[in-house]
Amino acid sequence: MIPAEWHAIVVLTMTVAVFAVLVCSRRISLDLLFLGGLIPLTIGGVVTPHQAFSGFANPAVLTIGALLVLAAGLRRCGVVDWLGEIVLSRAKTSAQAIWRIGVVLLVSSPFLLNSALVAMFVPMVMDWCRKRSISPSKLLIPVSYFAILGGVCTLIGTSTTLVVQAQLMQLAGEMDEIQPLDFFEVAKVGLPCALAGFLFLLSFSQRLLPDRKQLVDRLEDTQREYLIEMAVAPSCKLIGQSVENAGLRHLPGLFLIEIDRNEEIITPVSPYETLVQGDRLLFAGAVETISDLEKYPGLVPSPTLDFDFHPDHQAHRQLTEVVIAKSSPIIGQSVKDANFRKRYSAVVLAGHRDGGRLTGKVGDIVIQAGDMLLIQTANRFAEAFRHTQDFSLVRSVDEFEPRQHDKAWLAGLIVTAMVVWLLLGSLLGGGSTWANPPVAAFAAILAMVLTRCMHWSDARNSINVQMLMTIALALGMGEAMRVSGSASILAGLVQHLGSNPLLIVVAVYLLTMVMTEMVSNSAVAAIMIPISIEIASTGQMDSRPLILAVTVAASLSFITPVGYQTNLMVMGPGGYRPADFLRCGLPLSVVVSVTALVMLKLIFGL
Repeated sequence: MIPAEWHAIVVLTMTVAVFAVLVCSRRISLDLLFLGGLIPLTIGGVVTPHQAFSGFANPAVLTIGALLVLAAGLRRCGVVDWLGEIVLSRAKTSAQAIWRIGVVLLVSSPFLLNSALVAMFVPMVMDWCRKRSISPSKLLIPVSYFAILGGVCTLIGTSTTLVVQAQLMQLAGEMDEIQPLDFFEVAKVGLPCALAGFLFLLSFSQRLLPDRKQLVDRLEDTQREYLIEMAVAPSCKLIGQSVENAGLRHLPGLFLIEIDRNEEIITPVSPYETLVQGDRLLFAGAVETISDLEKYPGLVPSPTLDFDFHPDHQAHRQLTEVVIAKSSPIIGQSVKDANFRKRYSAVVLAGHRDGGRLTGKVGDIVIQAGDMLLIQTANRFAEAFRHTQDFSLVRSVDEFEPRQHDKAWLAGLIVTAMVVWLLLGSLLGGGSTWANPPVAAFAAILAMVLTRCMHWSDARNSINVQMLMTIALALGMGEAMRVSGSASILAGLVQHLGSNPLLIVVAVYLLTMVMTEMVSNSAVAAIMIPISIEIASTGQMDSRPLILAVTVAASLSFITPVGYQTNLMVMGPGGYRPADFLRCGLPLSVVVSVTALVMLKLIFGL
């Protein structure tokens, strides 16, 4: 056991060590590192096990996990596809796209966790860039930045505000002067910052961001082409429209070869040809673009019509590519004779052999070793057959995720009801049990599952365990700072700056911002809130400007890819280097920091 008089020094030493490892090495995951720092403090008696691990039952952690699930539900129901169509359908250039993306993200990210929102937008923007041969490096950093900026306008827009709220709720029971945040309280500072950042990105981002054309070339060079037949189901909304008006004429990477209508072949296909129920449309295209066809409600792969057409069943299936192994028992048999459907619970949609497309009816394809087949499978197909003798390669098509378009309106209604619920709870008093964010969020999840907008297994799979572990363990480190007296030591150091409240707020803001760029927003917030409250107590000043300074500074991370999760999410798809974030993020940070500090001075009369 560590002597009590050493607790503060030990915690400070451990915290500095954790931060130093995070800055110097990116190989160790955040959650593992915080666990490695917290366990010795618990064993040494600095914090009790309850204090160390209470973060796992913290309302902030529960709410973040629930919001991730709700975002996945919106994506599966096609709400994001619909939103993307509205946002980007009319945009022709990257400048037009960035304006539209910015408006939508600034409006939506205050009410949806920004990391989940970026996860929805990245594939949407990548798809738009691919169709127009525009480098995604021009748009993906702004996607992250817009989501970050919008997230500081409400209590549920970012994990940082939820972490701060959870700590304030805990401290409110111990300190009368501490009160939790209202739903829109952070918007007093966050909204002006969001508007300033929005104008900056609109004006300068296209000049500051790289234009990496090789990303577009790489996408085009790696595409494999298949022939796939799609059927116009009775529920298809394209019935009665011409090929041109239905949007099937100029699909990038896809070509409509012919229409089979009651065994009458229509080829070449006129743009004015009207679609009717039962039409079978033969497309040639790359696997990365074939998934675009699944976004048209009622347009389904024709082999699935008598196999698994029901929308609820379709939601359990995904596109997968497999390569037939030399030892496969179905070599030399046709797809039909091999009874592929029954054997693998999968439907062959198309084939690829020796660099070329396989033509003819899918059921008549004679399977050979090395054939690559595009199949529609159950969700767990890859896990079941990845290491069998049947296939030498099993690869899920990343761009494809089944949609339940018929549930889109219901999923949107459920999430909207949750937001209204939280707004009413904030206006009527957040102390009520029913008004707590976790209660509202989990009630929305229950509604989505019961209405079959998503399945419970999908809800579990959509939770980012590492993210929640990191936040929960960082909250434990923050608690150790508070109970050990470490926060008091750091508060005393800040007091040497003088008694000017504005100078202290500026120092806390800049310290929080620098730490966030090096580590992680939620972790820094969990550690800085106890310190800022201790600073206010020691200096006999109002703690509210310090709390808001920490909240905003820890939420607005633009300079490095590691400071905020959404920056890491766009780094790979955008082909970015750390210098790209510095070039665009540093001036943006200056703009929003000056705006935040000016607003804090005006609001609190510092």
